[in-house]
Parts: sequence; C-alpha cells; structure tokens
Amino acid sequence: MSVPLREANGRDELFGSTRWTMVLRAGDSATASAQALNALSELCQIYWRPLYSFLRKQGYGSEDAKDLTQGFFADLIETRAYAHADREKGRFRSFLLGALKHFIADARDREQALKRGGGMILVKLDDNAIAEAEAQIGRATKWQADEFYDREWAASLLRQALDRLTRECALARKAELFSYLKPYLAATEESTIPYKEMARRLNRRVTTLRSDVARLRKRYRLILREEVHGTVPEAAEIDEELRHLCHAVTAA
Repeated sequence: MSVPLREANGRDELFGSTRWTMVLRAGDSATASAQALNALSELCQIYWRPLYSFLRKQGYGSEDAKDLTQGFFADLIETRAYAHADREKGRFRSFLLGALKHFIADARDREQALKRGGGMILVKLDDNAIAEAEAQIGRATKWQADEFYDREWAASLLRQALDRLTRECALARKAELFSYLKPYLAATEESTIPYKEMARRLNRRVTTLRSDVARLRKRYRLILREEVHGTVPEAAEIDEELRHLCHAVTAA
C-alpha cells in the first residue's frame, strides 16, 4: 500500500539523513519491494548482531534468535512498521529495539516466531560472527538484555566505522600501512608495538609514523561520528549518543 506523499515527506524530514530515510523512500517508490529489500538487507547486515544478542539474553536459543532476527527485518518490509515512528523514538537504536519487542510479542501470538524471515532470507548471518557473538554473550552473565543490546550496538558502529576506514585506505593504496597502524586506533600506547620498532619495520621515520597515526585516528573519529549521525534525528544529538554508547561499552 502506498503512503501519501505528505506523510512520507514528513517522516523524511523527521529522520533527516538517517539510514532509515532510504527505507522510507524505498517504500514510496514504484519499485518498493526491491528497494526496500535492498535497504533492509543492508541494515540487517550492519545491525543484526545487537538484535540477535538481545534475543539470546532474553532466553531464546541460537537458532531461534537467528530466525527471529531474519523474520524481524522481513516483517518491516511487510508491515511498514517504520511508518509509526515519532520524534520521541527518533533514535534508530531505540526505535529498532522497540520494534523488535513488538515483533516478538506479536509473533508469539501468531505462532510464527520461528519462521525464518517468513521464507525471506535477507542476508546469511556469518558463522564466525555468530560464534564471536556467542562468546561475548557467554561472558556477559551480569548484563541485562537491554544493556547488552546497547553495548553490542556500540560495537556494531565501531566495526562499521573501521570497515569504512579500511576500504578508504585500500582505495588510497595504503592497505599495507593501515594493517600495521590499525592497532594504534583504539589501543593504548603501552599495549602497542613501540613507535621506534614500528618505524624500523616500515622503514619510516618516527615523526612521520606519529603523523600517520594521528591522521588515521582523526579520520576514524570523523567516520564514527558520521555513523552515529546516521542513527539520530539531529546532529545536535551526536555527542550525547556517543557518550551513552561509550558508557555502554565501558560499563562493568
């Protein structure tokens, strides 16, 4: 069912340049199903892990959690649940979790919770990533489901930012240099190879190496801000969201 243009424009205005905008526009296009599927497949690829982790902490088994994660994104295409978003739920992180909670409650009532995506597989969830997520879940015995969701959401944004930076360096033909310098992005100076040793390995001056790392860190922070900007309705909320996610990652 098509959505009135005025309503669609209003939602576009609400979400600004968030990732959700591409789904809203896809839903209003002449090729809605294909474009919405592509958009939601991309979102699933990026954000499946926080949702999967939340479901696991809620007590679902691994296979059931995978089925529900797939089914949730497929259900968004069918029901257009995003049409009901409002400014109070403007943060994509909060909206997506709220929509998932509604989905699993409704799926329980309809006894359709375990049908993987209603037969629609958006993306194949990576087995290695599943194993890594399971290891994290196993260690997070004291975390509540909502808290762990926020932690995994932050981790997903960090991974997405790092993937973008990796691709940028590859395009700039600096993939090898980046592979050496990547540990410096987040690790403390004490836990990385000393600059003098790294300079010797790369046949690069220490001062140049420090400048390389400083530029990489600056670019990484900028990309991360862009990723966060894509999940909040206004740029003014970026810093607050970053503080929240930083706390989610570092909380004991």
